[in-house]
Amino acid sequence: MPTRFSYLLRSMLNGISQVFLQRHLGCGLLILFAIGLHDRALLAGALLGLLGGTLSAWRLGYPPEDIETGLYGYNAALLGLLITLMLGLAPLACLLVIITGALSSAVQHLLLRRMRERRSLPGFTLSFVLLGWLAMGLSGVLESVVQARMPEHQLDGWGALGGIMRGVGQVLFLADPRAGLCLFAALLLADRRAAVWTLCGSAVGIFMALLGGASEPSALAGLAGYNPALAALALSQVHHSALAPALGIGLAIIFRLFFDQLGLPPLSMPFILACWAVTLGERQSQRQGELQPS
Repeated sequence: MPTRFSYLLRSMLNGISQVFLQRHLGCGLLILFAIGLHDRALLAGALLGLLGGTLSAWRLGYPPEDIETGLYGYNAALLGLLITLMLGLAPLACLLVIITGALSSAVQHLLLRRMRERRSLPGFTLSFVLLGWLAMGLSGVLESVVQARMPEHQLDGWGALGGIMRGVGQVLFLADPRAGLCLFAALLLADRRAAVWTLCGSAVGIFMALLGGASEPSALAGLAGYNPALAALALSQVHHSALAPALGIGLAIIFRLFFDQLGLPPLSMPFILACWAVTLGERQSQRQGELQPS
């Protein structure tokens, strides 16, 4: 029993740290602390999602190494946060968290298998996005919830720094700059280079939103920062040069504008599309290099 409990605990801590593409128990613990610092109800939703996604993967017999690494936890945790943000901790909402968490594990298993067997593009948070859109379609309340949690901010030194930290925090729907600072500390603990790129992505995203005419309260709430932050983080993990993360930041900003035009909540889809575009471009460049005569 202690062995099973410790395995489950490691899987869940790694699962929440995988939101930031890390496998680090201390990072996971600090992330949970940041969520609880902002909203204990959101913490409960994240833990419920983590538990549902991890246990369902366990029961379905998915590879134990993948489960312990946290690959079946992070999408479920994000769904738990999103559904709790929309619906609170009502019994039906908790049931929806568990169901979508289990479904996210099934979708994630399919994506992982295709990536490994057919060299498909990595899924990242795709199962969260698809199931999140489904949950939002059923509830239709995300936009009003986000607006209700958007306080007034001023564009000064501290306001800009707070906005950048909110951009990091909005990866997990956290609008408190203290929570964002705690998440940044968690990333520093796991990977300092990843932490710096995450901060850069958030800063550029917010700066470009201001240049594009967004109101100061809207830009400094961090909603324009989290997709560029995630794209910079993900691409910095596999590319040593600064070119790929910088390109990912720009593409994530462009894709976010595209979703704004569609009127569709972007969630983390701009980050996914930006990473896919950079990866496909790199593969095409490699193919052209192989075809050229030596």
